Amino acid sequence: MKEMAANAEHILIAGHMRPDGDCVGACVSVYHYLKEWYPEKDIYVYLETLPAKFGVLDPNGQIVREEIPEQVYDLCIALDSSSSDRLGEAERFFREAKQTLCVDHHISNVGYAMENIIDSKASSACEVLYGQLCDRMTKDIAAALYIGILCDSGMFCFSNTSKKTMEIAGSLMEMGIPFWDYADQCFRQRTYTQTQLLGRTLLTSMRLMEGSCIVATITRRMMDFYEAKTEDIEGIIDQLRVTEGVEVAILLHEIGEQEYKVSLRSNSHVDVSKIASYFRGGGHVKAAGFTMRGSIHDVINNITEHIENQMKQKA
Repeated sequence: MKEMAANAEHILIAGHMRPDGDCVGACVSVYHYLKEWYPEKDIYVYLETLPAKFGVLDPNGQIVREEIPEQVYDLCIALDSSSSDRLGEAERFFREAKQTLCVDHHISNVGYAMENIIDSKASSACEVLYGQLCDRMTKDIAAALYIGILCDSGMFCFSNTSKKTMEIAGSLMEMGIPFWDYADQCFRQRTYTQTQLLGRTLLTSMRLMEGSCIVATITRRMMDFYEAKTEDIEGIIDQLRVTEGVEVAILLHEIGEQEYKVSLRSNSHVDVSKIASYFRGGGHVKAAGFTMRGSIHDVINNITEHIENQMKQKA
């Protein structure tokens, strides 16, 4: 990364649409790293939006932009994005850039950049980045990486957490970051709107397949009623997943007329990344997503058919 940036005057760093903690942490950490080496270069970070709870990584609003300056970039770095179309508005600039680099951990990533650093066994993109950035570690870089790892590992509770993950987290803690605050501020803490939306979603959820699958839907009407934003949905799928007896949790977020953003989580043997890939989405073995059109019943029936097929094969 450092070498690719050496001859690049204009650099764009971009993450996926609807950025989560890993995406924000990855983008901000790379920004600080490159600024440490090349303070004179023009470096832009683009994210579709910056969720308020990750504002600690850009307290003065000087790093993350929600618009991209119009130009051809010498280097475009895609972070935590399994495919170029997940970059949203940044995709065009990525395709036009003179050099491109992708750093990711999604198993569905086929390597769409000129240079690719992908480790599907890593807990997060930030864990992958640690190996790239550790030669110039600062407190700002450590904070961004730690928050990214914390969020994508479920506070080190998800099965993607490894011994290496914990060792890296320990190394970042030694930089003097307030890690105890990050757990509450970036993971546990909810706004009142998020609490209301969570309660309504759980209340209207239903179990299928003899209780091994749980499904919930967040409609546009619900979003409008609670004046909720897309970022307020984060974490709801994980609350569904921990329901006793559930193997797969499905969360449907209505984003248009008969159009849904689908989030999948599994607990044991169902590979939801295969299901997501079938519907032109992506993700991990136990956490994946995609967008699907159709009536809500058709969407659920199509998804559960794939879940049932996998469960029969494992039986």
